[in-house]
Amino acid sequence: MKDFWLSCGHHLLDRDEGGGLLPTDEFLKVYLARPELTPPPEACDAERALHAALLAEPRRPVSPADIAELADADARENWQVMLAFRDLIAGHRTLEAAYLDIIRRGVKVPHLFLNQLVHVILRNALDGCEDPYVLRAAELFFRPQRMTLHEGSLVAGDEETIAGTSTKPVSPLVSMLGIPDEAQVDIINDDNADHYFEHSDQFHMALDLTGGKRGHEALARAMEMWIAHLLAVDVTIEPFTEVKDATLTWYVGLDSDGTGIGDALWRGEELDEAKRASVVGLYRLTFRDPSVVMERQRGEPVYLILAQGADKVVRFKPQNLVTGLPIKHLEAVT
Repeated sequence: MKDFWLSCGHHLLDRDEGGGLLPTDEFLKVYLARPELTPPPEACDAERALHAALLAEPRRPVSPADIAELADADARENWQVMLAFRDLIAGHRTLEAAYLDIIRRGVKVPHLFLNQLVHVILRNALDGCEDPYVLRAAELFFRPQRMTLHEGSLVAGDEETIAGTSTKPVSPLVSMLGIPDEAQVDIINDDNADHYFEHSDQFHMALDLTGGKRGHEALARAMEMWIAHLLAVDVTIEPFTEVKDATLTWYVGLDSDGTGIGDALWRGEELDEAKRASVVGLYRLTFRDPSVVMERQRGEPVYLILAQGADKVVRFKPQNLVTGLPIKHLEAVT
């Protein structure tokens, strides 16, 4: 079986009998290696002692008084944020359960930490997948994509890779694995797709998301596996290029711009040219077992809308696929 996304730290985690990711001390220690928490040369003795104690015992209780002893105000804030996140994920049996709790209760978590959770949970959901197109499409879940028209095709490229704005690795594991900071961007195709596994942590392959092309099918498969893993609900998702005579009884925006377009269509408004041009993908979702669906929505498809912002960037929100579907029960993972 081919491995991928080593930088998410999935190899540091155990799995329970249901396949969920069990938080381990080794996984928690990765957060302690972040530059925001590694004591700088000028750090006070209390900060050094706290860092060393947690490296030895990552689940060690830390009191407000312990944080108050830190001399640097930024250090105090960083530790408060990190420890709150640590307590949240360590307080659940699995990372999947922690993620569901965060998005259902609207817990405020740094966006970086939330993306890292999505990254590793999605790696678990896709375990065993050897289709590089699906894996590349799944990167949309946790990495913003810049959309570009290239030779008549709509191409998604990793925003951070294209912009070259990354001055420090997203994960300390990136440094540990020796992954290059910069890489040439190529569009994934049948000739180079097998190389994805060798370079999956560089995020330097672009994806063709032109209507009717393989990229949309790949993203549909990734969404199906995400929903099945987190909600234990089997769905079929089909991409299409245009809504004709569709009754929009239920829709889910896959990003904030997609939600805005869905809201406008729900109100019966006509989309202007700019809004139409911003649509990146349309999908039709159906449930394989109708009994899991809210009664008023049975027999009706759910429409999924993906769009780019005015800055030509797609910021996918995978949490909308968990909280936005008309499912009767949403407690599959505990």
